[in-house]
Amino acid sequence: MCGIAAQYGGADPEAGRRMLDRLVHRGPDDEGSVAVAGAWLGHRRLSIVDVKGGHQPLVGNRRDLFMVGNGEVYNHAAVRSRLNGTPFRTASDNEIALHLVDEQGPDALAQLNGMFAFAIAGEDGRFVAARDPVGIKPLYWARDGDGAVFASEMAAFEDEHRGAIEAFPPGHHWTPERGLARFAPAVPDGLRDDPAPPGLNGSGPTPEALTATRDVLVDAVERQMMGDVPVGVFLSGGLDSSLVAAIAQNYLRERGERLQTFAVGLEGSPDLLAARAAAADLGTDHHERVYTAAEATEILPGVVASIEAFDPSLVRSAVPNHMLAELAAEHVKVVLTGEGADELFAGYGYMRRYDDPAALHEELVRSIEGLHNLNLQRCDRVTMAHGLEARVPFLDRETIAHALRLPAAWKLTAAGRPEKRLLREAFEGWLPHELLWRDKAQFGDGSGAASVLTEPFSEAITEAELHAERHEVAPALRTREELAYFRIFREHLGEVRPERTLGRFATA
Repeated sequence: MCGIAAQYGGADPEAGRRMLDRLVHRGPDDEGSVAVAGAWLGHRRLSIVDVKGGHQPLVGNRRDLFMVGNGEVYNHAAVRSRLNGTPFRTASDNEIALHLVDEQGPDALAQLNGMFAFAIAGEDGRFVAARDPVGIKPLYWARDGDGAVFASEMAAFEDEHRGAIEAFPPGHHWTPERGLARFAPAVPDGLRDDPAPPGLNGSGPTPEALTATRDVLVDAVERQMMGDVPVGVFLSGGLDSSLVAAIAQNYLRERGERLQTFAVGLEGSPDLLAARAAAADLGTDHHERVYTAAEATEILPGVVASIEAFDPSLVRSAVPNHMLAELAAEHVKVVLTGEGADELFAGYGYMRRYDDPAALHEELVRSIEGLHNLNLQRCDRVTMAHGLEARVPFLDRETIAHALRLPAAWKLTAAGRPEKRLLREAFEGWLPHELLWRDKAQFGDGSGAASVLTEPFSEAITEAELHAERHEVAPALRTREELAYFRIFREHLGEVRPERTLGRFATA
C-alpha cells in the first residue's frame, strides 16, 4: 500500500516532491519519482510483499513506459498467465497493470480484481490515470487547462490547486486523448435490477445459495491474505468482522500460524466485550485498546484532518478506528475489515423500512456506489495515517457480483427475520450462536465514541453560529457538531470544495 502523486502537462518536479513529502505516512519504506515527456510520477511505498523490484516507478520492458501504483491486484497471477510471452521485470502484483495498458490499452484494466489507483506515463507522450471500480483506493485530481495533477490525498496538493480538486471517479481511466472513460462499474452490468423471479418474497434462501455465499466470501478472504507480512483483522465482535476473522484464522491455522485480531472501545463498551468473546472462541492472538472520553476528544481534530471529511457519523466512527489502526500498526502491516457487508446484505437499521425487494435492491446499489467517498475514505485514511494497509474482502469483485445476484427478497428484514439473515445462515456453525446472531451496532456507537464526542463538540458551537455558517457548503450544515468538524476540515484543507470531493450521510 502506498501513496502516489502525478502531473501531466507542464510538470514541476519540485512541486511533485513537496506532494510526496505530504504523503510520507502512506509509504514510509521507500520513495521514487521520474520525469518523462512533460509528465511526472511520484511514489511513496509501504512494503507489503518482499519482491524483486518492489521499488517504484515500475518500468516497462522497452524502458520507455513508467507507472506508479497504490493498492493490490489479487488476480495478477491469473492475468499474467494470459499475457503469453510478456516478460515481467518484477514479481510486483502492480506490474500487470503496466503491461495491460501497454499491450491492450487502458480498457484492459477491467480484467483486474483488486483495489488500486495507477498513473502511467510514457516517453511517447502517453498518460493514463485510473482507479478501481469500487473506489477502495483513493485518487483525487485537479485539472489545470490541458494539464492535470493527481494524488492519493487532498492534503498532498499545492495550495494553488486546492479549489479545483475533485474525486477521481471509480472505475474510470483518464487519458489526454479520450478524457474520462469508464472501464468497469462498481455494480456489474446486468445486476442493477433485482434478479428475483415473481412470487419469491415469502421464501427463504436455498441451501445452494447459502453454500455459494459462504464459498465466495471464504475465497475472497483467502485471496486477500496474500503478502509476506503478517495479516490481522479489525474485530468489533459484530457479524461481519467476526466472519472475516473466522475465515482468516482457519486459513492461518492450516499453515501453522495464528491470527492477530484488534479491538477498541471505552471500558465495558459492547464492541470490546463482543470482540473478546469472538477472539476467545476463535483462538486468536487478541489485542485491545481501551480509551477514555478525554483521549477521544483530544485526538478528534487530528482525525478529522486525517480522514479529510466532516460528516458526523463518519467522524464518530473514525476516532476509534484511528486508535485501532495505531494499535494494529504496532503488530502487523495489513488488516482485513468487514467493510461492505451492510451494503451487500442490507445490514443498516434504516433498511428495515423497506418491504419492496426491488426498492431495497436499488438502495443497495446506490449505497455500494457511494462507498468510495464515505466509509471507504474513512477506512483508507485512518489506516494509512499509521502506515497500515486495510483490505476489504466483502468488496472483492466476485463477492459483490454474487451478493447482487441474490434476490433482494432474501435480504428483507421483518419480525423474526433479523438483518443479514442470509449471511448468518450461510455461516451457521462458524461462530457461537450469540455472536452469529448478535444485533448490529454502528461502530461509533458500539465502541462508545458517539456517547463521548457529540455533546462536547456540539456545545462548542452556538445556534447563532450554525445559522450564520450553515450555508458555507451545499448541502447545508445540519448540526452544531457538524459545524465544529467542518471548521477543522476547512482549516486543514483550505479552499477544497466538499461538494466535489466528499459524500455525506442522509442524517447527521
